Amino acid sequence: MEKMPKFEANLQWMFNEYELLDRYDAAAQAGFKGVELQAPYSAPVEQIVERLERNSLKHVIINSPVADPDSGKNNIALRPDRRDLYMERTAQAVEYASALGCIGVNIGVGPLDDLDPDEARTTLVANMRHAAEELGKVGVVALVEAINTRDQPGFFVNTTAQSLGVIAEANHPNLAVLYDFYHMQIMEGDLALTVKENLASIKHIQIADNPFRHEPGTGEINYDFLLPYLDEIGYEGWVGCEYGPSGDTVDTLGWASEWL
Repeated sequence: MEKMPKFEANLQWMFNEYELLDRYDAAAQAGFKGVELQAPYSAPVEQIVERLERNSLKHVIINSPVADPDSGKNNIALRPDRRDLYMERTAQAVEYASALGCIGVNIGVGPLDDLDPDEARTTLVANMRHAAEELGKVGVVALVEAINTRDQPGFFVNTTAQSLGVIAEANHPNLAVLYDFYHMQIMEGDLALTVKENLASIKHIQIADNPFRHEPGTGEINYDFLLPYLDEIGYEGWVGCEYGPSGDTVDTLGWASEWL
């Protein structure tokens, strides 16, 4: 019987010893069957597909490109004056996610910055609905991720309840939660019960240890309990390793030896 959970490597954070495309090869050689990458857009999609096929890798998720060209902040999803740009960027994400065979796209939220909170929420909900509809056309789930406010001050959606709240307001069947153990340990704790109680709404999970965002076993989160627990409660999705290795990537994979 195959051991769960299914781990995939976040190539934005891991295997940084290599050039971007070579990270796909390195992840496969280390034993990963899947990968994720926030920003694949600097590489032609055909070149990424070639690496996926060569290595029999699943490209699990990507992110929508949501940086504001004026401020550099990743919050066009909240800005009423950037609705057209958000739609353009969503189209770009749809194109890449479809070509790469992704299961989901993190559609982005961002920091509130100087915006009116009510206007920002109305804009976010409309953008979520649009992204969910467009991604649904190619069979890809629109994912909403809460981010801790220590690393990203002012982030507009920063708890599980807030993720579920905006998803309920958008009221589209193709929206789901991306649950990140690292961010939620900082913001709310109670990780095991929160995941179990909201399992039906969670379509992707990411991990890193706290406080330094390194691999499991370097901090306070009890991954020896949590990882088998995901299997016990019936989580069937992928687990993205979104951490900065404390040393050479391969040398720090001991925590995952029984799964890879």
